[in-house]
Amino acid sequence: MAKNKLKVAIVCDWLVGIGGAERVVVEIHKLYPKAPIYTSQYDDSGIDWFNGADIRTTWLQHLPKKLKKFLPLFRAWAFSRLDLSSYDLVISSSGAEAKGIHTGKKTTHINYCHSPTHYYWIRPDEYLKNPGFPFGVNWLAKLGLRILIEPLKRWDKRAAKRPNYIIANSTHTQNMVKRYYRRDSTVIFPPVDYDRFKLKDNPSRHGLIIAGRQTPYKRFDLAIKACNDLKIPLVVIGNGPEHKKLEKIAERNITFLTNVNDNEIIKHFQSSLGFIMPNMDDFGIVAVEALSAGTPVIAYQKGGALDYIKDGKNGLFFKKQTVESLTAAIENLLKKNFNYEQISANAEIYSADNFKINLKKFIDQLSINE
Repeated sequence: MAKNKLKVAIVCDWLVGIGGAERVVVEIHKLYPKAPIYTSQYDDSGIDWFNGADIRTTWLQHLPKKLKKFLPLFRAWAFSRLDLSSYDLVISSSGAEAKGIHTGKKTTHINYCHSPTHYYWIRPDEYLKNPGFPFGVNWLAKLGLRILIEPLKRWDKRAAKRPNYIIANSTHTQNMVKRYYRRDSTVIFPPVDYDRFKLKDNPSRHGLIIAGRQTPYKRFDLAIKACNDLKIPLVVIGNGPEHKKLEKIAERNITFLTNVNDNEIIKHFQSSLGFIMPNMDDFGIVAVEALSAGTPVIAYQKGGALDYIKDGKNGLFFKKQTVESLTAAIENLLKKNFNYEQISANAEIYSADNFKINLKKFIDQLSINE
């Protein structure tokens, strides 16, 4: 069967929000615009990327979207009963349960893995300590995790055996896939909106910036405390369950922006001396967006950042998640003269176009129904 005649389906954990996982699905959908997208829940109120797409949700669509963190057991049940054996090619984009769908012997299932499921493998202790829910229901989340984590880990291991091929979003994720799932994988970096962020002129730069969802493991507190100590302006973009706590520890040099539009965030990225990434991320799309803007990144020396930070050229590493270690890296960055135009140009390899080229190349070399 010719490649362009393949019957294709796309599967993802959920489409709620505008994060990196959703961006991956957008680009896969551009490759296969006629492919239906199967997902547990879809919220189109804050995202218009999938207008006109054939979105097929599970029965979980009838539950409040805010409850998605509570639903791993239900998602595992729903996806494991989703039979896509009539398709030639199924591409699942998943860091949770979507990889657990069933396909037939004639179906090629490719899983684009954002990470082995975080709340089972990567940071279960952090989730058990602070699941990131509002204070009144944190106890319920903790109880549910303690009861369900072992049977769900067993289910997750079985689910990870179902795809024919696994693509990892970073070398770090590739290593985690091997460690927890005992599976080999191929690295294809996720799509970054390079064209939107790329440096087009040479604006004046001042202060530092950090952006993203303000949850405990993102360690925004390190960036705020380090900039407090150094009396350096820091712009904090985003919101999340840690927001009020972060405001309490911030001094006058810290500016919080919770409602920044697309144009404003580009200007902030392009006018900053450095972007701070104080946590270990599986990849870290927002950090590569900063690189696209020509902004050097100060990153914790673990995780996905090891793939794209060239120490001293487009950013700096700090080795310990302590205020002292981060402070030293910031002081070092302020002494260096970075080539902002070169940083931006070198980030083009992480563009959405290159993601689609690399994914299509991977698929084309497979013998699907031939």
